[in-house]
Amino acid sequence: MKKYTVGNEHYELPAAATKRNSTHMLPVSDWLSDLAENTQLTDLIEVQFKNTRKGYFHNSLNLPLEKGSKVVVEANPGYDLGEVVLTGKLVELQIKKNNIDSSRYEIRQVLRLATDEDLERARQAHAREQETMIKARQLAKSLGLEMKIGDVEYQGDGSKAIFFYIADGRVDFRQLIKVYAETFRIRVEMKQIGARQEAGRIGGTGPCGRELCCSTWMINFSSVGTGAARLQNLSPNPQKLTGMCAKLKCCLNYEVPVYEDASKSLPPRHVTLETKDATYYFFAADPLAGTVTYSSDPHTAGNLTTLTADRAHEIIAMNRRGEKPDTLEGTRAISAEIGYQTGHGDVTRFDKKKHHDNRDRRERRDRR
Repeated sequence: MKKYTVGNEHYELPAAATKRNSTHMLPVSDWLSDLAENTQLTDLIEVQFKNTRKGYFHNSLNLPLEKGSKVVVEANPGYDLGEVVLTGKLVELQIKKNNIDSSRYEIRQVLRLATDEDLERARQAHAREQETMIKARQLAKSLGLEMKIGDVEYQGDGSKAIFFYIADGRVDFRQLIKVYAETFRIRVEMKQIGARQEAGRIGGTGPCGRELCCSTWMINFSSVGTGAARLQNLSPNPQKLTGMCAKLKCCLNYEVPVYEDASKSLPPRHVTLETKDATYYFFAADPLAGTVTYSSDPHTAGNLTTLTADRAHEIIAMNRRGEKPDTLEGTRAISAEIGYQTGHGDVTRFDKKKHHDNRDRRERRDRR
């Protein structure tokens, strides 16, 4: 038990409420935590609840709060229980970053540090979430509503639950709220989320081996188009381009600015290269390598030739002056490389190797 004093009152804090190791998602690195005066700049704190849901509160009672403290905060109605994830000046910056209007967003108060009774009541409430979610999906289906209940989160005191749902269009769930309230005997709040937000709340590991970006640090989701994949010369394979939310991966946008800057040095795609022997058409480009591949056929890959962007600009300038080079100098035919790689990866080589191994074994056996 940890003892602390507020005014003339003395309290004992359970060890569970001072646990510092947070397992919540979307953590923020508090680079001002080592400054003693940081917490004195403001009484605002950031509290995280289940998964990615966060809120901001005033520590008007001057409780000794630190990162990892379990606190009981005001809610509507009743109270909620969460974990302090940020204190001090950075909380104000977070509010500004998230474009929260203080005139519309009511910043409530921290009531107290969580006791063992508070933690146990919250644990019992959260234990009902899975069962409630399954039942809620069945009730929504019975009413014929085109929606999916993605997650359910009970308030710390168990008097209220937030039902997170996904729907393509507008859903009239007024009757559903009445059914939920009668079935679960709680106050009901419906909150619509997108597929990316649902993946962030559930969490998981991506194909890169790291935790999902939407559940670790991403707050705002930008639209992702197939143009980002084409710009980076990625294979148009839906299984590789889509994430766990069945949408295009957010990470497709990460390197788009780099490719856009690198593409500025490449020649226009509609411009052809004229030589004395043939006309070459744009086929593909590697912006990071600064190379362009041209084909002698405007529709198929014929006599593919790769050259640097500088050489392509040089030939384009010659063509504009009415000049044509003899050949595309300083180039290399990548069709030969492709043929070599294909032959090297031919699956029939395993059969040939096996045949030679059998012949060697027969020869050794005959010599015996």
